[in-house]
Amino acid sequence: MTGRSSTGSALLALLLLSGCSGGGSYPDRPILLVCPWAAGGGSDRVARQIGALLEQELKVQVNVVNKTGGEGVTGHSEGARAAADGYTLTLLTVEINMLHWRGLTRMTWKDFEPVMLLNRDPAAILVRTEAPWATLKDLEAEVRRGGRPLRAAGTAAGAIWHLALGGWLDRIGLPPSAIPWVSIPGAAPSLQELIAGGVDLVCCSLPEARTLITSGKVRPLGVMSPRRLDAFPDVPTFREQGVDWSMDGWRGIGVPRGTPRKVVDVLVGALEKVAADPRYLQAMATAGHGATAEGPSAFAGTLREFDARLGAFLTRPEFRTMTAGPVGPMAFPGGLALVLAGALAVLGLTGGLKSDGSAWQTSRLLEGVAWVLLWMALLAPLGFAATSSILLFGLMLRLGVRAVPAFTASFVLVGAVYVFFGHVLRVPLPRGLLAF
Repeated sequence: MTGRSSTGSALLALLLLSGCSGGGSYPDRPILLVCPWAAGGGSDRVARQIGALLEQELKVQVNVVNKTGGEGVTGHSEGARAAADGYTLTLLTVEINMLHWRGLTRMTWKDFEPVMLLNRDPAAILVRTEAPWATLKDLEAEVRRGGRPLRAAGTAAGAIWHLALGGWLDRIGLPPSAIPWVSIPGAAPSLQELIAGGVDLVCCSLPEARTLITSGKVRPLGVMSPRRLDAFPDVPTFREQGVDWSMDGWRGIGVPRGTPRKVVDVLVGALEKVAADPRYLQAMATAGHGATAEGPSAFAGTLREFDARLGAFLTRPEFRTMTAGPVGPMAFPGGLALVLAGALAVLGLTGGLKSDGSAWQTSRLLEGVAWVLLWMALLAPLGFAATSSILLFGLMLRLGVRAVPAFTASFVLVGAVYVFFGHVLRVPLPRGLLAF
């Protein structure tokens, strides 16, 4: 019995060890692909095309989720903070090379393992077909005349298309802010505003304006590319028109820093097949997107090059002024920190932090700090609206407010703050659960 028992125990141990060590070959469960931009835009379309083909290569479900907000900070941060196990991919966009230079986050491209670059699209300037400018030189002359101020759009203030326009103005000897920028979240609504007459020109990629170009509603004056694009052979480059200036946006796949090399290698192999798939190439060609594939090493070089190039622009005083927003995404945490610091200072000056009979005040202060820390911890995963409403409701109950008035007041107050900051001041707030 003893021999049989020992043999059985050994076999059981081996089975348990084998069951715990491998966890199956990668991937063996669904993968999340985070897109930092809104549904329906160019980045979302590229992400979903990649996701659909990647799903067939990896034989597991690939779910694309839009994590918007913070001019790209929210989605990129979600991807960088995810577990480094290969089950959360991020559609990296050129903004990852801009956000830290603008002081919006400390995150950089080095927080990711570059897997593969899959798309590059240069910027272009477009006007209404009936506009009086037939060439880039005509538009430059109009700006130099300094008559009616022109207005431009294409994306949020300070993002890549805004920088592309400012770079052109700087290259021809004009201030980057010579054409005021209207902050509109995306090329599609910017082009609609152009058609409606709300702005005079749009800076974005040609694929984003393809439908309006083919229908004759807008006219591209030039593309910021070293050579003409195959999908738009009639659009001259800036260089052809005497301005040595180019700027493009790109999209690629990244995973959190520290992801095992064997996992990255599996993803590289699958994405190489996606990049060469005729269906992917046809979809990109139909939309006019540039299908440019670069592996991990080349992609890392592109990230390093763009980071240095964009940093050189964004740290200059004229560009810092151009890309500065009225309120940053850290307005709420920063404001709360100031309130807490002020409360501590008042209590310190009035003796509220002393141990002689004022422990009640100190405990209340510490409880308030705990509520704020909990709010900050839940803000990203749950979103501003859900986190603030739930915690404000709980705080009101803690202070003795009845349930119905507390519930009503919390949702009304949070709704009013959300509208004021999110729509009036255009501060991008974390969407959390609302992003799904």
